[in-house]
Amino acid sequence: MADDHIRYDILAQEALRGVMRKVLAEVARTGLPGNHHFFITFLTGAPGVRVSSRLRERYPEQMTIVIQFQYWDLKVTDTGFEVGLSFSDVPEKLEIPFSAVRGFYDPSVNFELEFDVKTEAQPEEEPAQSAPEPLTIVSEKKPKAEKKAAAEPEKKPAAADAKGAEVVSLDAFRKK
Repeated sequence: MADDHIRYDILAQEALRGVMRKVLAEVARTGLPGNHHFFITFLTGAPGVRVSSRLRERYPEQMTIVIQFQYWDLKVTDTGFEVGLSFSDVPEKLEIPFSAVRGFYDPSVNFELEFDVKTEAQPEEEPAQSAPEPLTIVSEKKPKAEKKAAAEPEKKPAAADAKGAEVVSLDAFRKK
């Protein structure tokens, strides 16, 4: 296999993070259109992530937030976003750099992006022999059996409307 000196894998990841950035910026400006809502999974220990110590203790590696009913002060920059969410009736402000995001999923249209996330412990440049992690873009319709399975986690944020946001894993939506 030839050495990829251009690093298409990194360029593709950056471009797709730009899709997420543009979508969140539009939502920050005009609100969520139609039935769109987002599950965003990020590494809590990644550089630049700012969450309360209470949330970091509860989710030491990663967490998934839902941008749907109860969120406020969504602000998007070139490098990340911040948002206010309620966890068990406790309001929290989260600051998340796009480089910390592992997954972005909009179940209303079955659109999913998965990203590689480098942590401080990982070397900056990987050896040329290692294959890059696959980048997944899913936008096709799910079979009926999978729709039913995915419908249950989708209802949880709606039920959590009165109590605050509920964190769920994107693994429930991934094809096996």
